[in-house]
Amino acid sequence: MNTQIFKISDPERERDKVEAAAKLLREGKLVAIPTETVYGLGANALDPRAVSRIFVAKGRPQDNPLIVHIPDVSSLEAYCLEIPDSAYRLAELFWPGPLTMVLKRKALIPDIVTAGLPTVGMRCPRHPVTSAILRAAGVPVAAPSANLSGRPSPTAASHVLDDLDGKIDAVVDGGPCAVGVESTIVDLTVSPPRLLRPGGIVPEQLRQVLGGLVIDRAVLGPLKDGEVARAPGMKYKHYAPSASVVMVRGEASKAAAYINSRPAAGAAVLCYEEEASMYPGFSVLPYGKKTEPDALARNLFGLLRTLDKLRIETAYARYPEGEGLELAVQNRLNRAAGFRLVEV
Repeated sequence: MNTQIFKISDPERERDKVEAAAKLLREGKLVAIPTETVYGLGANALDPRAVSRIFVAKGRPQDNPLIVHIPDVSSLEAYCLEIPDSAYRLAELFWPGPLTMVLKRKALIPDIVTAGLPTVGMRCPRHPVTSAILRAAGVPVAAPSANLSGRPSPTAASHVLDDLDGKIDAVVDGGPCAVGVESTIVDLTVSPPRLLRPGGIVPEQLRQVLGGLVIDRAVLGPLKDGEVARAPGMKYKHYAPSASVVMVRGEASKAAAYINSRPAAGAAVLCYEEEASMYPGFSVLPYGKKTEPDALARNLFGLLRTLDKLRIETAYARYPEGEGLELAVQNRLNRAAGFRLVEV
């Protein structure tokens, strides 16, 4: 398959490319689309055959539900039932943006999208290119991250091509992603609402609207055997490079002492900029300042992919503390490392 590439910087001036991508989606094709979080692999959410191609291209297990992308909040009623007032309050503040709301679904959403669950994750992305494509397509778009299953999520079109070139119909290059980790997922079908995946909208922001909020234990721990994943990113090892990732949590000097006592050959350290000089002999990949969690989130997946390009065998990753955007970085590192954590 020849994967087309549409580079779009101004969707208003490049309507022909927007319409071409939208036409492919209506025809049941797979199109990678940029969002403010990561690139998504899109298909017409109302076409089970098109959606099934997502799972084949990614090698994704079919018991892992997908998120449905819509152009605006007015589309919710077409696909969801019993929408609570809290959904509209959240949408008023955070849509378009990096927030997915789990709601009861209508029957026209195919089972393959939701892994057979009675609920569906709904999102309205902020990226102007994908917003234009969604409006032009006229169909909801199911889209997980546009990478091979288990690999670090793509935050640039080149990452998508590294994994899926020749396996999908098109990639829309809308530039680098601003947030860098997938959307926050909150389940509004339970009381109190439950955070299923942390992301660009942090728990403090959700609590201001919802009051009570439970953080699901799967955010920082694995699901037990037989447990059902209610949202993407809950069940399987995700975001992982080929390197073995070990998280190191604790005070900087103690972390450096532990890591520097390990063999440096074929190893790298993913750390804060302030600590970069503390690891002589290692390949050091700073991913942002400790006080700037937005940079940590934005840079994380790109650096995990860099580990593979450098043929790193073992990567020690400094574990960020906090419940804001740091929680999203913790979650992704936990999944990438298979929950291997060293406390120092």
